[in-house]
Amino acid sequence: MYINELLKRKNMTQYQVARQSGVPYMTLHDICSGKTRLEKCSADTVYKLANTLGVTMEMLLEPYVTPRPAFELFKSETCHRLKEMGDVDFLIDTIEKGSIPRLFEMARYPESLYLLAMVDYLSRINGIPICDAYADIRKTRLQAPLYPSGILLEDAASGSDRAREQAKAAAIPEFLRFNIIECEVRDVI
Repeated sequence: MYINELLKRKNMTQYQVARQSGVPYMTLHDICSGKTRLEKCSADTVYKLANTLGVTMEMLLEPYVTPRPAFELFKSETCHRLKEMGDVDFLIDTIEKGSIPRLFEMARYPESLYLLAMVDYLSRINGIPICDAYADIRKTRLQAPLYPSGILLEDAASGSDRAREQAKAAAIPEFLRFNIIECEVRDVI
């Protein structure tokens, strides 16, 4: 539960919670405004807030520390690796390590196909011949389109399919071939 939601549910102001918990008002204000991250606060602060709001520390921290889905994390790590290594070194490293067939053999198809799409995309934009070692894997396609979680959240919030339609129209062809909707692999933070 987010702390601001809890305040509303308990019908309490930041000042009331600060006073009852013993947490300084400015600390609580900074947490509620997003200036201070709750998961970075001391255990004492989290305990006092959880106790005052009538929830466990785990419940209070859950939205702040819940890990991203595994595939989203894999994509992020892959894009960061590309950014750090550069196109050609990334290609060489991925091919030499045998990551694509290894992931495929482990039935981690989205990850394997994402890496293969990345290799094919980088090969195309850098004028490098496509590695023909993956011909069998290239015949595979995910059954359902795999959208970035941000696109799915955007559509859920708006109640429409507009974000998915736009993302699919802008998808990089090498990814779209495997039914993976990916529009940007370089703009990572």
